[in-house]
Amino acid sequence: MRTIAGVTVMLMVCGAAGVVGAAPATIVAFGDSTTATRGKLKIYAKVLQEELPAKGLAVKVINAGVGGHNTMHGRKRFAHDVLAHKPDLVIIQFGINDAAMDVWKGATESRVPMAKYVANLRLFVRALKKARARVILMTPNALRWTPKLKELYGKPPYDPDDPRGFNVVLTRYAAAMRKVGKAERVPVIDVFAAFERYGKAPDKSVDDLLLDGMHPNDKGHQIVSRMLIPQIMKMMKGGRGRGR
Repeated sequence: MRTIAGVTVMLMVCGAAGVVGAAPATIVAFGDSTTATRGKLKIYAKVLQEELPAKGLAVKVINAGVGGHNTMHGRKRFAHDVLAHKPDLVIIQFGINDAAMDVWKGATESRVPMAKYVANLRLFVRALKKARARVILMTPNALRWTPKLKELYGKPPYDPDDPRGFNVVLTRYAAAMRKVGKAERVPVIDVFAAFERYGKAPDKSVDDLLLDGMHPNDKGHQIVSRMLIPQIMKMMKGGRGRGR
C-alpha cells in the first residue's frame, strides 16, 4: 500500500497464478478409478493443478476419485468428500462401474440400474447448485477388450467379437449422462465420444489411450485435460466467486 498526493493506492501484483495472495478456487474431481490417483500416472486432476495456474487461474484441485466406486458409493461419501470442501467447481465422472454387468458372476443387470444412476447424478448436480458450486459432468471413457476382460465379460449382452463390444451397456449410460446435463443445464465433457472419435482416425486406436482396456493412460488423460481446461477457464472467468 502506498500514499501518493494524499491518496491511498493499493498495489496488486499479478503473476502466473493470478493475483498474488488471492485465495485459490477449489476444484473437486469426483469419480471412480478413472479419476483416482494411480501411481505415477499423470491423471487429469494433476494436469489441471499444474496447468490452470499457468493460465492465470489459481486453483486447489482435490481428488475425490475412489477405485471401484459407482454413484451409489458416491452418494454415501458425497457430503464428506465433496460438499465439505465448499468447492467452487466440481467435475463428476461416474458410469463404468454403474453400467457394469458382472456376467462372470451370472448377473443379468447392471450394478446400478439406469434410473438410479440418473437419479444420483441429478442429486449431485442439484445439491451442488444449491451450494452455489459450478458443475461439469463428464461421460465415462470408452472401453476396449483385453484378454482378461474377455475372459470375465465375454458373454451377452457384451460382444467379444466386436472391438467396441465391451461398450454395449456403457454407451447407454454415457447417453443418459448427456441427457442429465442438458436437463440440468450443466456442461458435459463428452470423453466417451472423444475417445471413439480418436479411434476412428487413420492409424489410431482407442487402445492407444488406455492402460488396460478400461483406465486412461497419460495420453488419454491429456485428451481429457485438453477438453476440461477451456471449459473450466470459461466457467471460472471472473474469479472464484461461487456459481449459480
